Amino acid sequence: MIGRRVIIDRQKIIVRTSIIGIIANIALAAFKAAVGLFSNSISVTLDAVNNLSDALSSVITIIGAKLSVKPADKKHPLGYGRVEYLSSMIIALIILYAGISAAIESVKKIITPEAPDYSATSLIIIAVAVVVKIVLGTYVSRVGKKVNSDSLAASGKDALMDSIISASVLVAAVIYLIWGVSLEAYLGVVISLFIIKAGLDILRETISQILGERIDSEVSRQIKAELCSYEGVNGAYDLILHSYGPDQLIGSVHIEVDHTITAPELDALERRMTAEIYQKHNVALTGISIYSVDLSDPETDTLFHQVHDEVMADENILQIHGFMLDKKTSTAVFDLVVSFDVDDRRALIDQITKKLSEQHPKYHFIVNQDNDISD
Repeated sequence: MIGRRVIIDRQKIIVRTSIIGIIANIALAAFKAAVGLFSNSISVTLDAVNNLSDALSSVITIIGAKLSVKPADKKHPLGYGRVEYLSSMIIALIILYAGISAAIESVKKIITPEAPDYSATSLIIIAVAVVVKIVLGTYVSRVGKKVNSDSLAASGKDALMDSIISASVLVAAVIYLIWGVSLEAYLGVVISLFIIKAGLDILRETISQILGERIDSEVSRQIKAELCSYEGVNGAYDLILHSYGPDQLIGSVHIEVDHTITAPELDALERRMTAEIYQKHNVALTGISIYSVDLSDPETDTLFHQVHDEVMADENILQIHGFMLDKKTSTAVFDLVVSFDVDDRRALIDQITKKLSEQHPKYHFIVNQDNDISD
């Protein structure tokens, strides 16, 4: 896992950025609430509530960041990094609650409308809020992406959306002052829908991460390329990474090596791989499994290339690896990576196995199904 100093530094950045967000949102909420109450503007008042929910979200982000760096213990030997996913989920639920409450109040105002009373001060405050939210949202989003914090990134996205909402309130005020048409309650409904959508988006993304998402293509390709760069390694396959919090990845991989490599050589190779992959990519490979391949034998080499061409002719087969021929029993064993586009992947493997047996009756084929886990 990542060094504790790196984790602590990341946590400090998240806390510092969140505190800035809290201060900015509380200040904006206070100004907007005062303006909304004095001007009888439901949309401005609801926007103030939204700012308070943003501040609360930042508080939860801080709590999550603090808890996530707790040292591993016997009950949680891999640490508490996944607490950040839970904090993101809580933030999503808070945003949803704020949005639903805003929608209810807006509908009430549509049923029993009240004329707003704007002042020059209120318009100035709203305009300032737009600028502040754009600056805050851009800053928080950038830091969130830099430290790979979903909570910060979501807060930044929410702040940028708030700037659009505040700008809409400003437009509605101008329309009312010029033409006397009040769009307050209707704009409140629109604002609430934006808030609800933001909450649902964050909730959906967080649940997806908890379930376990596909490894980032760039990361998986970099790691596999790095593994294949070692002398004696012919291929890297089946890379599986488990996330125990942002930037805390633990996984396993299969490597293909020549059958002549000795146990001491293999041990030294795996130790070097584990240390250097951790140092360069912040990924802990706790398991490196071996495919022993012998393509120096003419019969094995010929059969491999024949089988390779035949199975790769199927567009749903993405890869073949781990080929081994036991000449004593005439048994060929290998793995096939099957696309998720196939509804019944096991049936396809059985079909390919049967076809190979018919085309090469001398051999017995054992074909293992691999899924398209990583690029």
